[in-house]
Amino acid sequence: MTIRATVKGVGHYLPSRVVPNSEFEKTLDTSDEWIRTRSGIERRHFAADDEFTSDLGTKAAQNALDMAGLTPDDIDAIIVATSTPDLTFPSAATMIQQKLGMTRGFAFDIQAVCAGFVYALANANGMILSGQANRVLVIGAETFSRILNFEDRSTCVLFGDGAGALILEGETATGTAEDRGILGVDLNSDGRHRDMLYVDGGMVSQNTGHIVMQGNALFRQAVEKLASTATTALTKSGLGHEDVDWVVPHQANIRIIQGTAKKLGVSMDKVVVTVQDHGNTSAASIPLALSVGVERGQIKQGDLLVTEAIGGGLAWGAVVLRW
Repeated sequence: MTIRATVKGVGHYLPSRVVPNSEFEKTLDTSDEWIRTRSGIERRHFAADDEFTSDLGTKAAQNALDMAGLTPDDIDAIIVATSTPDLTFPSAATMIQQKLGMTRGFAFDIQAVCAGFVYALANANGMILSGQANRVLVIGAETFSRILNFEDRSTCVLFGDGAGALILEGETATGTAEDRGILGVDLNSDGRHRDMLYVDGGMVSQNTGHIVMQGNALFRQAVEKLASTATTALTKSGLGHEDVDWVVPHQANIRIIQGTAKKLGVSMDKVVVTVQDHGNTSAASIPLALSVGVERGQIKQGDLLVTEAIGGGLAWGAVVLRW
């Protein structure tokens, strides 16, 4: 008997404050055209002063539960991918557990920066296949606006806040590539490249810190590694590039998205793109794009999806799933 972790519901939440590129023109030597040309970003959302990562994650989770027709106590575990938790501890996941009114199961955070949601999906899949949990609520939630240096035009214009959530449930399947659910996973990291993207805060400096990024160096690493990990995950699934209905990439930069699609031999018509509206929401970007893709009518049951992401660490990976 084969068990697959299948998607039961998806949802997202974006803060009400929309920040267009033009807002940065007031304080920085930049322009809407400069930002769009280099990133594809037109606008992003920023959380309110009293709105935190757990708040965003809770709202996205409730939307996913509503879509699935489930209650919080139908869930066995919550995994939250985030680099911007409300507090150092306890985890944002336990805060979301409490805010949802969930009185059973367990909850924890996972941190792999922009690759966090892929890592969280992989962990949820492993728990379901091992029998440790049957229904897992996987959330990506970020408030990156709180770690931006608004004097650095190379980074502060790129990021936004938001949350997305996905519910996975174990189901008996045939064990073939035609099954619904997660079919293949590939995870990687290389700590030698940590200086390409990091936050200069934490226990070492005793402050929250800000994002520091070597954009050109990271770009060169991103396209090659994203295409490679997606190919490996497809191979593990017994599938090829020609089988893909949708690529749902980490929404960091339109040029990275286009470069990866080209290397994979996949038309941009088969890529879900939301970066123009959300900016880079780190671990939230893939579940946000999945939810928006469903909302737009792009992603339908039975479609084969590849999700791939790379982030600080460097950490990168891909998941192949049939919706």
